[in-house]
Amino acid sequence: FGPVPFLVAGIIFRLIYDRIRSEKREKEAQAEKLSAELKFLRSQISPHFIFNVMTNLVSLARIKSDLLEPSLIRLSELLRYMLYETGKDKFPIDAEIDYLENYISLQQLRFGDDVRVETTWDVDEQNCFIEPMLLVPFVENAFKHGIGMVKDPYIKMQLLVKNGQLHFQISNNYDKQNNSKDASSGIGLENIRKRLNLLYTGKYQLTITDSHGIYHVELKLELSC
Repeated sequence: FGPVPFLVAGIIFRLIYDRIRSEKREKEAQAEKLSAELKFLRSQISPHFIFNVMTNLVSLARIKSDLLEPSLIRLSELLRYMLYETGKDKFPIDAEIDYLENYISLQQLRFGDDVRVETTWDVDEQNCFIEPMLLVPFVENAFKHGIGMVKDPYIKMQLLVKNGQLHFQISNNYDKQNNSKDASSGIGLENIRKRLNLLYTGKYQLTITDSHGIYHVELKLELSC
């Protein structure tokens, strides 16, 4: 054979090799970008969450409430979860429920019987995993906007895990006349949407309805089991 076929074959091989290397670099860069964005979104949760909790504790301190000490103990448990557990890619669903229960207990120490909270947990698979702190912003919003100038305030939530599928619902009533919002309003929900799009693309369905003074959130999610 003459040199031309070898030259052509060498050029084709080089082009294919460069294309593969380029695609590999693009995938690595995209993976690093997604990882950095996810870390940023997770880091946003802690300050936003702590801000809301500290506001509650300040209220208890001002009235010199005996509930301040147990509230601080609950907060320390929540911070331990946030500092040592949320660095994992996924977390057992049972542990996530424990976190929600601690958060709810902390809020009830402040509000007492002023708000009726109903929870239902039904998990038939113990080895399912979820992105850490994915559900708590929904609960935060319910307490934040469902308490105040509301007659007979209530918060109802239900979490069902069956056949590797999570079905989470939470609803609360609120005063439609009270439209005041602080600068942090919406941060939690926007954060959740971004995390869902990053980690559960095509594997979730989020529905939020606001009708007649009732705010309702429904999340269906395919878990890792």
